[in-house]
Amino acid sequence: MSNNEAVLPVAWYRSLNATQWKTLIAANLGWMFDGFEFFGLFLTVGFALHQLLDATQYTAIPRYAGYVVAATAFGWAIGGMIGGIIADYIGRKRTMILAIFAYSLTTGLSALAWNWESFAILRFFVGVGIGSEWVTGASIVSELWPDHSRGKGGGLLQCCAALGGIIASGVWLVIGSTGPNAWRWMYLVGVLPALTTLWIRRGIPESPRWERANERRVEARDLHRRGVELVGEHAALTRFTLVDLFADRAVRRPLICSFLMMLSVTFAFWGVGTFVPTYVGSIAAKAGLPAAEWSALAGLVFTVCGVVGSVSLGFLADAFGRKAVAMLFYLMCLILTPVVYLWARDIHVLLFSVGVFGFFILGIWSWAPIWLPELFPTRMRGTAIAFIFNAPRFIAAAGPLIAGTLIVALGGYGPAATLIGLFYLLGFLVAPFLPETRGKPLPELVELQRVYTATRRSVA
Repeated sequence: MSNNEAVLPVAWYRSLNATQWKTLIAANLGWMFDGFEFFGLFLTVGFALHQLLDATQYTAIPRYAGYVVAATAFGWAIGGMIGGIIADYIGRKRTMILAIFAYSLTTGLSALAWNWESFAILRFFVGVGIGSEWVTGASIVSELWPDHSRGKGGGLLQCCAALGGIIASGVWLVIGSTGPNAWRWMYLVGVLPALTTLWIRRGIPESPRWERANERRVEARDLHRRGVELVGEHAALTRFTLVDLFADRAVRRPLICSFLMMLSVTFAFWGVGTFVPTYVGSIAAKAGLPAAEWSALAGLVFTVCGVVGSVSLGFLADAFGRKAVAMLFYLMCLILTPVVYLWARDIHVLLFSVGVFGFFILGIWSWAPIWLPELFPTRMRGTAIAFIFNAPRFIAAAGPLIAGTLIVALGGYGPAATLIGLFYLLGFLVAPFLPETRGKPLPELVELQRVYTATRRSVA
């Protein structure tokens, strides 16, 4: 080929090797099963509480549902924090295997709940496992995928939560009308993901970036034990990762801004999105339609559109940048909340609105696995992603509690959801203060080999 001949660009998917695709599939499976778990909770919590509560308490079911969902969110926050730190020390792959096994086991135990308190406690432990899994998948995909298509990888990863919701809706359509114990069977199905850990153990490698960072951490600690004074990033390698996250001034601004963005989407979603199937079911019941079927159908439409939204955000972020696309999704979530809960009264119009709502309110989560790994270096990436993605849940756990209380106090879902949905405004206002990272390499450790060599010579 002559020098003047144009070189045709290679399609993005052809530039990926088998290992990168296998890693995405493994992370997808883990996150898909996570999606099955929390969407399964949304679909079944009302029916479970009808069996676990006394008939005199039925009018307060939204409040008790808020307690159960809040317990799950709180467990997710704790598990996510622990999982991210563990992933920075023992590796992405091993942490993922442990997390999937843990939430599979606790999901099965949820089927044995005998009152609402035991149900809430067991769902708390399910949340611990779910929170630990996401951060490992987001970290390993971002570390193995190339810069030019990392947004697509993050979007394809995140969409699997909605795919899990689709599977949950399909399973509930089949077993939801089998009797009062149908919700228990739903949770027993959730034991099956544990089998995938066998494939993950053999099918994917550990992140080479993490392995290099871990080797440097070991070397830095060795130098520290030998009395070598380390400064800057060299000293950071000897600090506990959570301490390092707050001690490093270079990451302070992205830490604060991304935390507020995640708080915005988490608080609003847990207070607004979690009640969509139940709300549609209540509207259907008022129209003389079967509530269980319409709630399942709403969950299916909601999640199918969420899959499209999650993938779309990734492709749009690679094309137009992380910042502009994230702001668009936050704005649409803010606008669509009152559309769904206040203005769409006809059941068919409501179902269409729920689909559009799902595109944005589920799709918006994709900014996290895309943008967050690009803001922090490898030595603390798992801890940073885990803190930002999960710490807001300690606050956001109040979202379903407040929403459930407001639903009862204000006499309906509409006013309560609209008030909680205003929280999306925070994310829209904060996003411009984060750096644009489209197409840029992941932040890495400063090359330390030269420093290690020089210090070893001085010690010798």
